[in-house]
Amino acid sequence: MKERIYVCHTFYHVYIACLKELDLPGAKRGQAALVLSTMSNDFGDLKARAECSGLFRQVFIFDEKEEHFFPVLEKYHRNRGNLLLHMLSRMRFCKLLGKLQEPYVPVDFRQYQDIYVFCDSDPIGYYLSWKKIYYHALEDGLDCIRYYDTARYDNRGHFRLKAFLASKNLIFIQNGWGKYCLDMEVNDISVLDYPCPKYVECPREKLAERLTEADKDCLLGIFLENKKKLVEQLAQGDNHENKILVLTEPLCDLKTRERIFRDIIGLYGKGAQVILKPHPRDVLDYEALFPDCVVLSGRFPMEMMNFLPDIHVKKVISVFTVPSSIRFAEETVFLGEDFMDKYEAPEIHRQNEQIK
Repeated sequence: MKERIYVCHTFYHVYIACLKELDLPGAKRGQAALVLSTMSNDFGDLKARAECSGLFRQVFIFDEKEEHFFPVLEKYHRNRGNLLLHMLSRMRFCKLLGKLQEPYVPVDFRQYQDIYVFCDSDPIGYYLSWKKIYYHALEDGLDCIRYYDTARYDNRGHFRLKAFLASKNLIFIQNGWGKYCLDMEVNDISVLDYPCPKYVECPREKLAERLTEADKDCLLGIFLENKKKLVEQLAQGDNHENKILVLTEPLCDLKTRERIFRDIIGLYGKGAQVILKPHPRDVLDYEALFPDCVVLSGRFPMEMMNFLPDIHVKKVISVFTVPSSIRFAEETVFLGEDFMDKYEAPEIHRQNEQIK
C-alpha cells in the first residue's frame, strides 16, 4: 500500500501539503502523491514543477465536477416542505453526487494508507463517503472556520439530527462530521466558536518555522514560475520605505469589486507604492484598471514572499484573507465584516452570526 496522497483545490492547499511533507524526515519525503483539482482553480504549470521538485512521487490532475454539471441532481434541491422528505431527498443526492464523480477520479484512493483532503465540502468528500474510504480533512484556508463555519452554516436548523445522520453516512456534512472523515485538521482550535469532536490542531506557523534554507528553495521552485520577475517587481520604484501590499479577493460582482479595491487604495495608498496580489480566482483585470500599481501574478500563495530575501512592505491589507502568516510586513490590516457591510448585505458575509 502506498503511503500518502493529498487532494488540493488551491495553491494554498498545495503549500500546506508541501509543509507537511517537508516536516517529515528526509527518508520519508518523496513518497506522497498530489492531486490537483481543476474545479475552481487554474494551476498553470504547477504540476510539472511539483513533479520536478522531488517532493512528490506522482502528481495527478483531477477534473472534479461541480454538482451543476449533472442536471439530474437539480430535482433533489426542490423544497419538499417537510423535514423527513427533505432528508430522504438529501440522502439520495449525497450518494448520487459521489457516484457521478467516479469517471473523473484519476487515482484509486484505496491504494493509499493516508488520504488528506482540503475542502471536503467539494464533491471529493461525497465521493470518498460514497466509496466508504476513510480520509483526513484539512482546513480550507488559514483560520477560515473562525469566520465561516460552513458545516454549521450549511446545516442550520436541526444540526444535531443532521450530524447524527452524517455520522451514519446517510447524508454528508463536511469539516469533520462525516462518518469516513477520521479527523479535521485546523490551525488553531482556540479561535473556533463551535466545537467538533474530530478537530485536531496543527499550527501552520510551526511547520513554516522548521523550514531549512533548502526547504525554502524547494518551495520557491514549486510555486514561482518566474522568481526573477517577482523580485524585480517588488523592487520597483524609489519609495521602498512606504510600500503597501493589497491582497485581492473574488468579492461581489466585478464592478463592485473594482470599487472595493479602489476604496482600499484610497484609504491606505496615499504617498505609498501600491502592490496588488490578485487572488488566483479573481478575474478582474487589475493591470488595465490600476495602471499605477504593481500587479503581481495570482498563481502563487502569498506566503512565498516570506522566503524571498530583502522583501519588505510597510502594510499588507486584506478583506477576508487572514494575513497572520505574513512575516515580510511591518503591519497587517484585516478589514473583515464591518468593512464589507458597505458593499453588500451583511447576511451574505456574516455567516457565523446566523448559526443557531
